[in-house]
Amino acid sequence: MTTTLKEETTIRKLATNEKMPYDLLLLADPSVTMINSYLPFSDVYVLEQKKQVIAVYVLLKDNDAMEIKNIAVNPAHQGKGLGKILLQDAAQRARAGGFRKLCIGTGNSSIAQLYLYQRQGFEITAVRKNYFTTHYSEPIYENGIQCRHMIVLEKWLG
Repeated sequence: MTTTLKEETTIRKLATNEKMPYDLLLLADPSVTMINSYLPFSDVYVLEQKKQVIAVYVLLKDNDAMEIKNIAVNPAHQGKGLGKILLQDAAQRARAGGFRKLCIGTGNSSIAQLYLYQRQGFEITAVRKNYFTTHYSEPIYENGIQCRHMIVLEKWLG
């Protein structure tokens, strides 16, 4: 399934033999080691504009839910609504795959980011206190803020 957008922009599944966009993936996860721990069980989708990868998200299948493990937009292209487009695309793919729920876990996100998730139908279902400080030896940052809590959001797909 390929989603075509305006201005020669396409969202497509990354082929297994293609180069992984670690530069973008590292915008949402702290290390290549962490990314490599879930990639074998995931599907990677890239948003390309004029054949350049400018955004990425990763879907991990889990029983009746799909989880967005990583969603990231190149800083030069932020503020253009691409995050919203990626969330909508992820929900479409999960629904088409027969999944009933789409989940995302995030750190101490900015209010704007949480608002984006909620506008797309996600609800905060849990806050895991000190999740990052107990699971990782190195500090984890999101939006320049050291993360301590994991905020879990879910969207029922019906």
